[in-house]
Amino acid sequence: MGENELAEQFGVTRAGIRAALIDLEAQGLVERIRNRGSRVRVVTVEEAVAITECRMVLEGLCAAKAAVAASDEQLAELTALGRAMTKAVADGEPVTYSDLNRELHARIREFSGRRTAVELLERLNAQLVRHRFQLALRPGRPQRSLKEHLAVIETIEARDPQAAETAVRAHLGSVIEALRG
Repeated sequence: MGENELAEQFGVTRAGIRAALIDLEAQGLVERIRNRGSRVRVVTVEEAVAITECRMVLEGLCAAKAAVAASDEQLAELTALGRAMTKAVADGEPVTYSDLNRELHARIREFSGRRTAVELLERLNAQLVRHRFQLALRPGRPQRSLKEHLAVIETIEARDPQAAETAVRAHLGSVIEALRG
C-alpha cells in the first residue's frame, strides 16, 4: 500500500504519512525503498541475537533494581503473573503465554524505576515482535521459558538484586540459543 492509500485510509495528509514513515525508519522498524515505497524491516536472526544481548544488560539492570525498589503489592503482581503463566503453559495456550511473558517483562521494567533503561528496551523490543512470537510457538519453548521466568520472579521476591540480574541474563541467554536453533 502506497503513501496515498495510507493517507486516505487514515484520513491524514500524505506529508503526515511520509513523516511517520521517516520516523519509523529512524527507529529501525521500516525500510524505505527508492521509487518503491516502504515496508516493515525484516530483522535477521543475527540482528535479533545482537538486540537480545543488549536486552540482557538492560533487563538485568531493571530486574536488579526491581528487587530493591518493588513494593509488596508489586511483588504480589509478579507472583500473580507467574501463576497465570503457569496456567497458560499447562492449558497449552502459547499465545496467552506470550502475552503474559511480555506483561511480566514490562512490569519488571516499570517496577525498576529506571526510565532510561525502559525507553531503550522499548525501542529494542519493537524490533523483535516477530521473533518473540515465533519462539512462543515452538514446541517445548514455553515450558523451558516458564521455569526461567519463575526463577526471575522468585529472585525479585527474595529482594536479591544480584540473583535477579543473573536469572534474567540466564533467561535471555536461553532466548539467544532458541533464536539460533
